[in-house]
This record gives sequence, structure tokens and C-alpha cells, in this order.
Amino acid sequence: MMIDIDFDKNHIWHPYTSMQNPLPVYPVAKADGVYIELEDGRRLIDGMASWWCMIHGYNRPELNQALTKQLDNMAHVMFGGLTHAPAIELTELLLQITPPSLQKVFISDSGSVAVEVAIKMAKQYWINQGQQNRNKILSLRGAYHGDTFGAMSVCDPVNGMHHLFEGSLPLNYFAERPACRFGEPCLEEDLSSIKLLMETHKTELAALILEPIVQGAGGMWFYSADYLTKIRALCDEYDLLLIADEIATGFGRTGLMFACEHANIEPDILCLGKALTGGYMSLAATLCNEKVSDRISENGGVFMHGPTFMGNPLACATAIASINLLLNSPWQDRVTNIEKQLSKEFESCLESKSVSEVRILGAIGVVEMKEAIDLKFAQEFFVSKGVWIRPFGKLLYIMPPYIINSEELNQLTQAILTFTKLLP
Repeated sequence: MMIDIDFDKNHIWHPYTSMQNPLPVYPVAKADGVYIELEDGRRLIDGMASWWCMIHGYNRPELNQALTKQLDNMAHVMFGGLTHAPAIELTELLLQITPPSLQKVFISDSGSVAVEVAIKMAKQYWINQGQQNRNKILSLRGAYHGDTFGAMSVCDPVNGMHHLFEGSLPLNYFAERPACRFGEPCLEEDLSSIKLLMETHKTELAALILEPIVQGAGGMWFYSADYLTKIRALCDEYDLLLIADEIATGFGRTGLMFACEHANIEPDILCLGKALTGGYMSLAATLCNEKVSDRISENGGVFMHGPTFMGNPLACATAIASINLLLNSPWQDRVTNIEKQLSKEFESCLESKSVSEVRILGAIGVVEMKEAIDLKFAQEFFVSKGVWIRPFGKLLYIMPPYIINSEELNQLTQAILTFTKLLP
């Protein structure tokens, strides 16, 4: 069946686009390994891992088998009053690989919902202690936590869509983005903004939310592990819950299983998603420690959230297979090799006058330009080079599947290098 691009253009609303002047889309026929195959037969090396989730690549037999096997039993059953083996086994696996203090797992259906759940947990934690006034969340400038209203309210107030929804979003507080880079110490001045907000609003704040080490879609910014260590101590000092959003960084992307491990800290609440199922199914999880769960649940309290597709058996079975596939693979060596190659091959990007900075961490490579990138032009250029790279703002970046080989990765880096030389 041929894909009707005109129908798509007239009726299907793609993310972050206008229906009056939509950007072109490329019809995909199939995908395998690190390749996306277009309907016209062109094959593109996927540098985005489909927005960072396809860590094993496409069409993995192990994940296909897990889906098929589970489908023979049941595709879905409500999670209210019922349970099933895939949810239990997935929870057991998550408890084995996440910080040991996190013992309670809420399984939902998307990253944004995982953040909504975390925010609700933090607010109910204080409500159940009779401190309803502690209902604000502290976040960082440059943050991105999702597109639903609660999640948007803790995204960067400038580039996080706040101006479009002014009056509808909950009002929260924002500290300056940490200036201390990854690998550098965190100085007292790096904490001044956040300490001032904690002190000034300590009777209002319920929690601090952040993306550990890597701020993702808000700017692909890498900051000091020492900063994260000191933030954990400040949250303890001011009696704030710490929410770690590892939706983008979890499952090995930064070189460790979770980015919190770079600072050897444990959050009170942890959000997971994206790579949880290896990109096969929409699934997320919000984990918390017993301090949080006990306060919410005491005196007959119940947690007020329950998505229809919570704990979906197909998604849970796929997540089990994906996590086991990761654990049984040389994923750390693969990520280390990606990091080394990116560091070597992106060096020459700095020779271009259009490039502001290059940043590399784990399987993340970022080339920041001095000016905003024309997305339509860039997309057409990269497709012509046989790669799938989708810039945003001033950023050219890649977060490829871990299974990518050196030749395929080189094709991605050379396409970016060539693109930077095209610009004035």
C-alpha cells in the first residue's frame, strides 16, 4: 500500500508543526537495525534513535518475540484490582537496577505522565502532612520535562511554551541553569540562585525536579556531577523531595545505567520512559522511596492517579525483554566507543565559523551553532546524505542506537561536519 502524502499533509497533525504550512514528512516503509527505509527505497542511518528510545535499533528478534508471546495471552487488562506477571517481573527488574532506596513503582504510559505522577506524589506527600501550602515545584532554566500541563509548568519558562498557555499553567520557581560543566567542580557561586530560591520559598516548595547531568530537549546541556551531589544535600537541608527525570538519560545513554550514578546520589522520586521498552511501546515508570509512599498512604490515603493503560501487559513484556537485552549486551563498551568516536570526529566542527560549541557525553553528540538552523533545509540535506538527523533551535545533535558501528557513526558525523561548512 502506497503512503498518501497528500492525505497526511491535509489531515495528520505532526508534532510541533503548523497545519497551514506543514514541514515535509518522509514516508517510511520499514526499519531494521540502525536503518530507516523510506518508501522510495532510500535507507537512512538513524542518528536520533527515534527521539532517543530505540537503543537496540529496529526490528529486534528478542523484542518481537516478547511481544508475540505476550499477545497470545492478553494484550491488555485493567490494572485497577488486577495484576499480571509482566508487571511483577518488570518491577522486580527495575528494583534490581535502580537505586536501592526506590522500592515503589507506578507504571504509566508515557514520559510526560511519569512526570505528572511525580509532581502529584510530591504534592500529596505534603498534603497528607497537613502542609497544603507546600505545593510549588522548583525547577531549572533550560529544563524540559514533557508537554502535558504539569510537566510544561516545570519546563524552561522561556522556551518551554509558557507564553502560549499563560494563565493556565501552575506557577513554579526556576533557578539558573548550572554553569559548571560536566567534569568540573561545582563552586559556591554555581549554587547561589537555587539556594536563594530554597531559602526564600521554603514554606511553599514541595520538591525540586531536574534532569540529572544532561538537560535534554531544553538545550542539550551537560553539567557537573558535583552540582548534582550538592543539590541532593541542599534538598535534605531544606526538606525538599528530589525528583530525577531520567526519561532521556536512563538505560545507559550517558555511559552509566542512570545519570544519577555519576554523582552517586539517590532521588526520592525517579521518572523513567523512552528506552524502557527499547522504543517498541509507549511505557513509563515513576519510582519512589518508602518515605514518599508511606506519607501518601498513611491514614488510609490513596494516590490519586490511574491511567487506563497503566501496566499494559504488552508494554511490560517488551520492557522486560529490552532491559534483559541491555543487561546481557556489552552496552557500556558500545557507549564508550561511541563517545570516543564522537569526540574525535566532531573536533573539526570547531573549525567552522558557524559553530559555537561541541559537547560530547556517552552516546550523545551535540554541535551548537551560532544561529538557529533552518529545519526544512537541514532535513532535506541530511536525507540527501543518507542519514536521519533532526536539529532543533541552534542544535545539531545525535543520540544513535547503541548497536551502531563505526562506519555508520562516521556517516552521521561527516554529514554534520559537511553541513556546518555550508553555513556562513
